[in-house]
Amino acid sequence: MEIIETLIANVGFPVAVSIYLLVRLESKLETLTNSINELSSNIISLKSK
Repeated sequence: MEIIETLIANVGFPVAVSIYLLVRLESKLETLTNSINELSSNIISLKSK
């Protein structure tokens, strides 16, 4: 918690919130990318049948 307080004090609240949201969004984007790749593979396999 001390690291977060130091970060906010040094760079400002908007930058700290932006960094936090980018870190959280990264994992969701990775999950979405994997789902899209799986869907693409399924479409290709259905198309070849």
